[in-house]
Amino acid sequence: MRSKRNFNREQIYRICQIFGWGGFILINALFTAFIDEATKQNYVILPTYFVLGIGLTHHYRNYIKKNKWQLLPIKELIFNVLLSNLLIAAIIVAIFFGLVSIFSLWEREFNYIHLLISTFNVFIIIFGWSLIYFSIHFFENYRNAEIERLVWEAAVKDFELKTLKSQLNPHFMFNALNSIRSLIEENPERAKTTITQLSNIFRYSLRIDRVETVPLEEEMRTVIDYLDLEKVRFEERLNYQIDLDPATRGVEIPPMMIQTLVENSIKHGISKIPEGGFIRIKSKGNKECLLLEIENSGEIDLEALNHSSGYGISNTKQRLNILFGGRSYFSISNTSDKDKLNKFVKVEIKIPLGGSCNEGVNS
Repeated sequence: MRSKRNFNREQIYRICQIFGWGGFILINALFTAFIDEATKQNYVILPTYFVLGIGLTHHYRNYIKKNKWQLLPIKELIFNVLLSNLLIAAIIVAIFFGLVSIFSLWEREFNYIHLLISTFNVFIIIFGWSLIYFSIHFFENYRNAEIERLVWEAAVKDFELKTLKSQLNPHFMFNALNSIRSLIEENPERAKTTITQLSNIFRYSLRIDRVETVPLEEEMRTVIDYLDLEKVRFEERLNYQIDLDPATRGVEIPPMMIQTLVENSIKHGISKIPEGGFIRIKSKGNKECLLLEIENSGEIDLEALNHSSGYGISNTKQRLNILFGGRSYFSISNTSDKDKLNKFVKVEIKIPLGGSCNEGVNS
């Protein structure tokens, strides 16, 4: 495949050389025929330009490739191009005037001004060839670099997602097993139910290693299994309420995201309240954005949260940023009821379905 590509590139190069220099000679021939009187040196200069133009620029190209001028710093490249183009122009003009002198074809009085003008004119032509050549390579290298950058970013993104998801599994499994440990002797029937729920969570946890997102409804089934397992431990101290907009059930979200935040709600909120509390999960959406709200009893130290990795918040933010860039939205805050007697922690997540979710859905 690569040799075929190189072959096609060489073919295109040869065609461009022939038609480029041929077109230049043709334009000059027509200009000479209609504007100027045809002279003997014109019959020499045009074929000479054609042969020397193709030959010298071909060797010039090979020299560029051999010495890898494309990799040179821009100042050094410009200096080399100007110097080499001047040298090529001088060689072409020297050969032309040599042929004219040998065959006595010069019909006007020789003047060094003609020599300088001819050298300058040929220099401009060769410089134009160089400009086209390096421009093509610049845009081709830029395109290849852009492709490599996108491939690298995709690989990094995939690696980061797998790393972040792998951080979730051990912590989650440890807490889930602790939730059913006390049931083995006290309530065997209930233990069977919780084992079934745990197996569902295991199955889901294994599946998320192969996907970047899952439907909200599928995530919530795991969250409910997890909450039921935690109710074994907390009993009446834990209550939960789930209010999902039917239109949002199929929306894709990062797997284990809600479960991790619910786990935080229990670990850092409800478990620290003697009388327990509640967790409320709500979803709402429109064509542009999905809004998720996770609210739990308790209060959180926001200052400590910013300097701690134990809450899983930074993990959630990273995953949202990797999947949706700056178009997603995440916030966590302390709130209270109207009488300010009960305190709550509220997490708000907005996931883009169309444009950006920085403004998002009004709850």
